[in-house]
Amino acid sequence: MNAVKKRNLTVMALVIFLLILTVWHNREPEAAAVFQQQTGLSTRIGPQAGLLAPSFSLKGSEDSVYSVGGTRDKAVMVNFWASWCDPCQQEAPELNAIAEQYKEVLDIYGINVTSYDYKPNAERFIKKYNITFPTMFDLKGDVFAKYNGAVFPTNVLIDKNGVISEIILGTLSREELEKKIIKLTQP
Repeated sequence: MNAVKKRNLTVMALVIFLLILTVWHNREPEAAAVFQQQTGLSTRIGPQAGLLAPSFSLKGSEDSVYSVGGTRDKAVMVNFWASWCDPCQQEAPELNAIAEQYKEVLDIYGINVTSYDYKPNAERFIKKYNITFPTMFDLKGDVFAKYNGAVFPTNVLIDKNGVISEIILGTLSREELEKKIIKLTQP
């Protein structure tokens, strides 16, 4: 086979490959839209109610790794806090009680945004308030940034499908928070 025929065959194979790739790529958003219509679940990721929660994994204070993102057995509440935050201090005992009361249907992950705190102070906070739910340290603030964090505390309620139900800035009364948790954890 001469060089011109080889070149023509190579160009034709490349054109066919690009054509197949284009068709496949253009078909994918339609499949995502059909999935969303059939299941009612979002396929978009972002720090907003109705979207899939941005995924992350962090090491806990007892060296276990905890992850958020995708489907899970229980709903999860991600609590971003800092040790110097007065509302975080007031909320800590309530979160302990809620974690115990709803442990069968809800995980609570406490995330100290260490980039805005001092890790030894955060460790003292955990001991002082006898935090019983898993706590992690967001050393560089990367996870807080993924959720567009702006205030302490910030609580993110995520359902079993990995979809954000609500982002709560500041504190709520225990009764208000429990209403939201009951709604989040209903089948």
